[in-house]
Amino acid sequence: MSMERLSQQVDAYVAWKRELMREITRYRSWLEHNRLNSEAVQAKLERALKILRTDHITLAFVGEFSRGKTELINSLFFSEYGQRMLPSHAGRTTMCPTELFFDPRSERPYIRLLPIETRTASASVAQFKRIPRHWVNIPLDTSDPANMALAFSQVAKTKSMPVEQAIQLGFHPDMLEGTGKRGQVLVPAWRHAMVNFDHPLLRQGLRILDTPGLNALGSEPELTLSMLPNAQAIIFLLAADTGVTASDMSIWQQHIRQLDEDAQTSLFAVLNKIDVLWDDLAGETFVQNAIGQIQSATAKQLGIAKQDVLPLSAKQALLAKVRKDEELLARSQMAGLKNLLCERIVAQKERLIEDNVVRQVLALVNNSQHVLNLRLEKVSEQLALLGNHQQDNGQLLFELTAKTKEDHSLHHKRLLGLKTNQRLLQRQGQLLRHAARAERLEEHLSEVRRNLTGSWTTLGINQAILHFFRAVEQDLHNLQHEADMANKMVAAIYRRHNEDNPLGGVDAPQFKIQRYLRELKKLQEKGDQFRLHLKTLLTEQRSLTRRFFATLAQEVIGLHQRLRLDAEQWAADALMPLMQHTLEHKQMLESHMLRLKALAQETQQTRKRSLQLARYREELEQQLALASDMLRVLRRPAPVQRQGKVVSLPTAARPRSL
Repeated sequence: MSMERLSQQVDAYVAWKRELMREITRYRSWLEHNRLNSEAVQAKLERALKILRTDHITLAFVGEFSRGKTELINSLFFSEYGQRMLPSHAGRTTMCPTELFFDPRSERPYIRLLPIETRTASASVAQFKRIPRHWVNIPLDTSDPANMALAFSQVAKTKSMPVEQAIQLGFHPDMLEGTGKRGQVLVPAWRHAMVNFDHPLLRQGLRILDTPGLNALGSEPELTLSMLPNAQAIIFLLAADTGVTASDMSIWQQHIRQLDEDAQTSLFAVLNKIDVLWDDLAGETFVQNAIGQIQSATAKQLGIAKQDVLPLSAKQALLAKVRKDEELLARSQMAGLKNLLCERIVAQKERLIEDNVVRQVLALVNNSQHVLNLRLEKVSEQLALLGNHQQDNGQLLFELTAKTKEDHSLHHKRLLGLKTNQRLLQRQGQLLRHAARAERLEEHLSEVRRNLTGSWTTLGINQAILHFFRAVEQDLHNLQHEADMANKMVAAIYRRHNEDNPLGGVDAPQFKIQRYLRELKKLQEKGDQFRLHLKTLLTEQRSLTRRFFATLAQEVIGLHQRLRLDAEQWAADALMPLMQHTLEHKQMLESHMLRLKALAQETQQTRKRSLQLARYREELEQQLALASDMLRVLRRPAPVQRQGKVVSLPTAARPRSL
């Protein structure tokens, strides 16, 4: 038995995303056909498609060494080879963070290894990923399991170096093994490993992050500042025979526990090695009670729900899969982890796609459908008037044309007013972008760089970093002031529009930076935790400076970039619903004026004149039917929710701003 169920679930998830992409593409064509397209709508749809194209699910396996992280990954992904692929034996095996993924751009599988010496550079691992020449590349021959296992063994490679050099690389000597030679210690040979491997789950977008123990988490802050927070789930490995040790709790409290504050990351514990509790003499009931007690105690210690602690035996599961022993596989309780992956992690990812893509596209389609309904109402109204005046409708056509011109003039004035407001809002958007300009952040970075380089005391380092965060936070508060001004302006524009516009109320979109302030606060807390940690303070200060700018500063830079992009997009999109409504109504009236003019010029009977409008009404009804069909597909529950018969998306709603 392999991971058929998870594979099916991920397949369904990917198929759902492809279906969404098809509907978005279909909607774009529909907009063109009905003359409802605009640059702003196109930009929103392109952003939605980009999210769907680049989306993936990341699972991070974290825990102290000898907890069975790598053995669990072997059981999940490599049992079909009949042997362990990733090195997994007693003691330290995974010596560097290892990513498993599928790279569709590569012609063959590979392992890429980043030398540990790159820690002396200021670049982060993410930056090094864009510089291939720094990596050691090892091809993988998937037809030769022995060759693959040999290549994977490189991940566990170590090297000897003087303890002073190890300290400069960010290691604490107490966390390293000696070589037997005075002043020499063993350090990981590699800083990071990337494994491109063609596995059905990896091909569908699943990514695995295997991490070393506390030493790596403490000395490679990019793991806890960037890699782990970006994972959809953290699988925290513990050993059933030891329970939660002091080092386990240290990893949990320092690097993992706070991640559940982010709704995008779920935390789970795996209580591995339950086979050490198996006791044929005591009986299965006794064994399960013992496992249940450890499970409850573990959940209490970690502060998570009991159902989020999964007891299993990765070693026995791997053995059972290789031997095709269904009874042993069931006893290993691996099914609990597979159920977790299937039902909870994939479902959580579905909810994120619904929030970030589906709901926004639904709002656009609802809005387009509403506008097309206005056209249909207008055509039906004119058909009714023509039908009531079958003898002589010349005067009626004249009156209809005059009324349409009057409405057109009104909407033209509204559109001009909105364009004026749009220019005002663009200027306000420039003030927002100026408050978050990259040059301002670079000034702060340059200052803290000078202070860190010139400081020779722990207090000086702490003060420099604290001042940096206070300066960035003050900039965000200044931005908040500009955002409040912009929000008041937009709210007033929407209020005036809703008072005069018969289309109904549309909520004013607000630009909010609270989440960026929260994110900055979390980065500061993580930075404080890292720099104030005893082992960090004992390392060489210039190394601390480099690691700070290679990790924490890069995260702040990324936050700033996202903030500027959001400000720019908000300023461009804030009035889009009003512009769409008004422009469409104006275009609709222009179209009707042309049709009324054509009707008035014809010398045919009223019945033939009415047929033209009837055909137009029929076409509108067909287009509205297509819109309803797109809405039906977009509202279809995601695969996991579909299985649970849970529908989380609303039915048709009044169009709202995004």
